[in-house]
Amino acid sequence: MRKRILSIWTLLGIIFGIGLFVSAIYRSTENYLIFISINSLIMVLGGTFAATMIAYHGRYVMSTIGSLFSIVFPIHLSPKVLNQNALEVIEWAKINSKEGFKAVETIIINKKIKDPIILYAKDLISTGVKGDRLRPLMEDLIECTIERQMIQANILQTMAGFAPGFGMIGTLIGLIIMLDNMGADISQVGPGLALALLTTLYGVLFAQLLFKPAAEKVQQTLEILRHRNIILMESMVLLSEGKTSFEIQDYINRYIAPSNWIDLTKTAK
Repeated sequence: MRKRILSIWTLLGIIFGIGLFVSAIYRSTENYLIFISINSLIMVLGGTFAATMIAYHGRYVMSTIGSLFSIVFPIHLSPKVLNQNALEVIEWAKINSKEGFKAVETIIINKKIKDPIILYAKDLISTGVKGDRLRPLMEDLIECTIERQMIQANILQTMAGFAPGFGMIGTLIGLIIMLDNMGADISQVGPGLALALLTTLYGVLFAQLLFKPAAEKVQQTLEILRHRNIILMESMVLLSEGKTSFEIQDYINRYIAPSNWIDLTKTAK
């Protein structure tokens, strides 16, 4: 029930951010190569990765690195998708009132639905858990799921804090090497200092243009996912109580913006 699609706005944001940086360099100097340093890049990214591996368990760090690529393909949860999810459960409510929950369970199995919220609710309802007994169990599932996935956002925020720090460390190392090799030739101060400052530049860029925005994107996606799961939870709870489709509609609409309210009278037409 959930799918990922290309986020055009995220892609444009990345291109625009990099474009501003490249444009500023292009308009300010003809010596573009001074902004490229493999050693500085290794110092910042390598140090950030090493510190993060020390701070967190390795499997969480590796999954977080993978999430950096998924921000361009986030889970698609538009208002239209939320409505479709709710309407599907409302349709099940109609079947439940006529044929019983066993028929709904058969539909979920035949459609090979993998959504954990629906599957968990199905298993509980089929064993006789309903209404106020069902809601807290599903709330626990939703919150535990979000907490597990929030680890990625926390790790990205930590990486955003580490990157500028390792940028400064690289700058200090560069300054020490520069001063040691400078001798009596004062002309080496300018180019050497420029090279040393590159690590600070890289650290700030990665923190502000990659790690922090990615952390916020992951967190926002999880908040939207929580909202969607709450709608599903309430729908399944009402279904378990044998509520009519119109009762579920009225109850669920309080979670949806008025412009996207579900109206079964129009849907039926």
